[in-house]
Amino acid sequence: MIDRRSFAIGAGAALAAPALQAQTPQNLQALPNGPVRIVVGFPPGGGTDTLARVLAPKLQEMWKLNVIVDNKAGAAGVLAAEHVAKQPGDGSTLLMAHINSHAIAPALNPKLSYNPETDFSPLTLVGVTPNLLIGNTSQTARTLPELIAACKAQPGQVTFGSSGPASAQHLALELFKHRAKVFALHIPYRGSGPLITDLIGGQVQYSFETMTAATPHVKSGKVIAIAQTRPKRSKAYPDVPTVAEAGLPDFDATTWYGLAGPKGMPAVMVKRMSEDIQRALALPDVQERLAQNGAEDGGGAPERFAEFMRAERSKYSALVKAAGIKIDS
Repeated sequence: MIDRRSFAIGAGAALAAPALQAQTPQNLQALPNGPVRIVVGFPPGGGTDTLARVLAPKLQEMWKLNVIVDNKAGAAGVLAAEHVAKQPGDGSTLLMAHINSHAIAPALNPKLSYNPETDFSPLTLVGVTPNLLIGNTSQTARTLPELIAACKAQPGQVTFGSSGPASAQHLALELFKHRAKVFALHIPYRGSGPLITDLIGGQVQYSFETMTAATPHVKSGKVIAIAQTRPKRSKAYPDVPTVAEAGLPDFDATTWYGLAGPKGMPAVMVKRMSEDIQRALALPDVQERLAQNGAEDGGGAPERFAEFMRAERSKYSALVKAAGIKIDS
């Protein structure tokens, strides 16, 4: 589709500027010819889905194309990444790339069907959030020391839900167990939405949930926030201590999100899409939504996002090895 803004110029000026005409073939490649799907690897209601739905209408307005959020849940986001990796690089299919699909899964499973380094075209980092350690309101252990004590007193009986095996929430739990020297029962779900429903209902007791997904339920009083997992407190939760402050020094377990396409996207399209995503992220109402959900440090060029993901893969590979983490289910 032609970028109409590139042609917002009078006919006389266009004749006087042949360089603009020379750019026309590139402009024709700057956007897809039809609708754009943003594939999300989790069901509706989770953090990844929430941020995708914040951005989709802004990009639709900018691109004058239908931008659709397409939920393809399974394997903690890996199924969605596998799907997008097989799509043509024409910009019509994008992935809400995630710490699970592009850092944790490669660390735990070197035999993935996709290569996170070479099978995608990074666009822009959308945001980094802490996980929140949350519990249902019937729990008596409401601080990190109390929860550690409960896990030691009842080994294997305190339950923690996650959005799936090998998810960011699951790895945060494994790191917690390793650092606190406790045993707790992991109950995997197919996404944050169904997990939080059961957490509120009391079928599961605790979770290291993404701040994006947990925030509406914390604010409404349906779940309790016990601790957050970045080294510094999020501006969205100034009164909730970090896990490090509460007793496990240097604890750091985040969740992050970014937009990427399949490999082979034209450079002019990658540049245009990245710049527009960054413009959308800078809009005041989007900034407000990001802040409400603790999403920080987003934006930047494709090269920045690519380097960020490389560093995250290295970090989690080292963590998995050092902590002896293995995911069998």
